Amino acid sequence: MQDELIIANQKIRSRFLLGTGKFPSYEIMKRAIEASGTHIVTVALRRVDKGSADENIMDFLPKDIIIMTNTSGARTTDEAVRIARIARAAGYGDWIKIEIIPDNKYLLPDNAETIKATEILAKEGFIVMPYVNPDLADAKRLYDAGAASVMPLGAPIGSNKGVTTRELVKILINEVNLPIIVDAGIGKPSHASEAMELGAAAVLANTGVAVAADPVSMARSFAMAVEAGRLCYISGPGRISDTAEASSPLTGFLRS
Repeated sequence: MQDELIIANQKIRSRFLLGTGKFPSYEIMKRAIEASGTHIVTVALRRVDKGSADENIMDFLPKDIIIMTNTSGARTTDEAVRIARIARAAGYGDWIKIEIIPDNKYLLPDNAETIKATEILAKEGFIVMPYVNPDLADAKRLYDAGAASVMPLGAPIGSNKGVTTRELVKILINEVNLPIIVDAGIGKPSHASEAMELGAAAVLANTGVAVAADPVSMARSFAMAVEAGRLCYISGPGRISDTAEASSPLTGFLRS
């Protein structure tokens, strides 16, 4: 069965996307990326410093992946657009994850500012992947603005609570003609599988992998869960029933 993920007319090898923050070291991060088989890795521009005497994160990223710069730290449209343009000028490509977060306590995204930034950057040829609160009207506005995907949060960033927004995410999956990638709050492989079983196109995780006792094994576990969840979705799970239904006949076998 052919089941491909296509974003911006490009075939993506894996439906598991991985962030690069919070790892104990760049070496462990590299091994986790390799173990996961991910194709898209997000990197905050502020962690990239080619002129630093210390280790540079870019030296630890595989050559065959897509680097998606995120606008972490941006609080407004202008700041996000500036970060994207700096990343492109520095040679990090056109893939950009828009994060505009003016809220320091819950780290919830500003959908209105995100839509503005998406429209500006899409017109400049960026492949824009906006991180948003799961709202149907805003997701449709992002489609109109030229987004390549919509990335609704499953739960607040770093909370590891799972897909607490599942009903809203499901609406986006059903109603928006873009890849829906569940991002943030995905703390365990079972959370990732749940998102995929809903019909999400992909899952992005970071904290759940990076803070694990063994990030490398956890990265592989997440990738396997994403694959299993996707296979479940396209296989068509059976309906949920409020009563028991025997899988074998209950009558006839002992009848004389």
